[in-house]
Amino acid sequence: MKQYKPKEFSEMINVSVRTLQRWDNQGVLTAYRNPKGRRYYTDKQYREYMGIREENKVGKTVIYTRVSNQGQKDDLENQIEFLKTFANAKGIIVNEVITDIGSGLNYNRKQWNKLIDGCIEGDISAIIIAHKDRFVRFGYDWFEKFLRKMGIEIIVVNNEKLSPQEELVQDLISIIHVFSCRIYGLRKYKKKMSEDKEL
Repeated sequence: MKQYKPKEFSEMINVSVRTLQRWDNQGVLTAYRNPKGRRYYTDKQYREYMGIREENKVGKTVIYTRVSNQGQKDDLENQIEFLKTFANAKGIIVNEVITDIGSGLNYNRKQWNKLIDGCIEGDISAIIIAHKDRFVRFGYDWFEKFLRKMGIEIIVVNNEKLSPQEELVQDLISIIHVFSCRIYGLRKYKKKMSEDKEL
């Protein structure tokens, strides 16, 4: 996956970083943003700006499925079977099935990152998922907008049966645990600061 920081990209197309910022604000050449809000550009944008066309390149249609843990492998198979049947009924040719095992809160899932990389590189044109939370637990709208900007369609079948409620409960417990640890850490830090002041 090729991504370029604004400085690198500005040198590649021979304009200033300030010009890139202005173009981004004006919608002339819109930068992508990572989850932290930092701007970056892609090979696809470079090719488009330079007028380099990829003749007859058609992206793949991919089925993406996910479960939280190894004990849910049956659910994974159910997702795959259901989505294949859906695609077949709609006359959609599926080129690849990508499966993942991991929490929807985890953005470091290997196969999910492979999917996102394929989208950025222009190899994928459509993604079929059983439910929004199979793709990502929170922030789905941001990712959908991000992918649609690149011309990638996300087909959400919205099968509630393939979105187990107990997973949501597990994810919420994980969030509470993370924040509890942070609060405990802050209290410990404040206590240490108070002790240091007393010395």
